Amino acid sequence: MDGTNALGDFLRARRALVTPQDVGLPGGGVRRVPGLRREEVAMLSGISSDYYLRLEQGRDRNPSVQVLEAIARVLQLDADATAHLAGLARERTAGARQASRSRGAPRPQQAPVSLLQLIDGWPRNPAYLQNRYTDCLAANALATALTPNYTAGVNLLRAVFLDPAERALRRDWADLTEEGVAALRANAGPDPDDPRLRDLVGDLSLRSERFRTLWARHDVRPRRGRVSHLSHPQVGDLDLHSTKLAVEGTDGLVLVVFHAEPGSRSAELLDILGSLSAPRPDARPQHVEEQ
Repeated sequence: MDGTNALGDFLRARRALVTPQDVGLPGGGVRRVPGLRREEVAMLSGISSDYYLRLEQGRDRNPSVQVLEAIARVLQLDADATAHLAGLARERTAGARQASRSRGAPRPQQAPVSLLQLIDGWPRNPAYLQNRYTDCLAANALATALTPNYTAGVNLLRAVFLDPAERALRRDWADLTEEGVAALRANAGPDPDDPRLRDLVGDLSLRSERFRTLWARHDVRPRRGRVSHLSHPQVGDLDLHSTKLAVEGTDGLVLVVFHAEPGSRSAELLDILGSLSAPRPDARPQHVEEQ
């Protein structure tokens, strides 16, 4: 994962996704690369081609808010991607880069005991805790019954892309992988040189063609709640809502809680799964320290 010119990488990837027709330009002629040309982005943004080239090459380190907003409109970025673009531009300033270099390694974190006790007391709601790298730090018994990958120590993004059983479980695998990569990109923000993130991206890029394709798109989407469509080997098809709650006072820990629509077939099947996987009275939720 090369973070030497994250702003330029982002701009090149996003303009490749916008066709001339998308922005009202004629689409005829031979194009060597997909999407818009640099000069077309510059023209539509109201800036010079030379200035836009300097931005992509990382030679202009302090574009104005107005310039970034104009480029975002041309590239048809949503609010999340526009905020990401602004963050990358800020990181290009000398002060931000120096702050990034001087930051020390994050301290190991441990799942709060009170949180472990909380999710252990939810026999009808699968719940797990993950960090910003999608490592599972803790899970209750019902979450682990949904998939063994909801187990402390498992990297959930690796599992989704590389574990055939996880892919078979996910009826919405294509959507889930797309959202997962966009969320990882959002977590990377203006600091793609984070060594743990770089290692994760490098490993998945080597082992998964779909991950490589999605990562190259530079989609950005923070983690949000969704409906998960599962095909469980024991109880059949389940449709579960997930809610993602940021844990205050931590470095990006997120609590994910599932629930089914009350009175639905999924709620009935989740109860059955709970009865099949009820933990022993002395069992405790698994947890690990974040490295």
